[in-house]
Amino acid sequence: MRIADFPVPDTTAARGALELATEYQSAAITTHALRSWLWAEGIAATERRTGVDHELLYVAAVLHDIGTVTEYDNHTVSYEHASGHVAVALTAGAGWPAERRHRVLDVIVRHNWPSVDPELDLEGYLLERATGLDITGSQPDALPEAFLREVLVAHPRGALATEFGRCVTDQASRKPTTSARRLVDGGLLRKLEENPLERLR
Repeated sequence: MRIADFPVPDTTAARGALELATEYQSAAITTHALRSWLWAEGIAATERRTGVDHELLYVAAVLHDIGTVTEYDNHTVSYEHASGHVAVALTAGAGWPAERRHRVLDVIVRHNWPSVDPELDLEGYLLERATGLDITGSQPDALPEAFLREVLVAHPRGALATEFGRCVTDQASRKPTTSARRLVDGGLLRKLEENPLERLR
């Protein structure tokens, strides 16, 4: 399994998602998004999942945390809902039909669920698994170590632990009824620091 096995979708929505991410997010948050996409694709391949909407998965992965940045933060909803609505607006501009736009919102929101049933939402399942791996180090043996190392070299973790911890702590303090509070109360900061991916760098 290599990065080259997973080409970036050559579409308006995919290009727009990456442009938004790189313009508004820090390098650490954007590389987290790209690693999450690659982990998700790798998990799908390893588990022989069929029927994956690869463009939708890419857009959702790249934009899943954009609601944490100042320009897209929303004081009334969770950061994952805010991120999802950014993706809805982007994909509307790219000509996606309403049903598929709602799917990208669902996938982004569900990435913060404790778990997602793949029968309910395959892309949501893959993104939840992938972000869990990248943030807390959940199930690192789901992917070959050589692939983990290749992705970490291509998209270094940098200051992710510090930056993401700060972002989600801020969200939790301002929006105590959202999933950010659950993540922080569940030991997010410790898990970020102890993530085994940090030792593979």
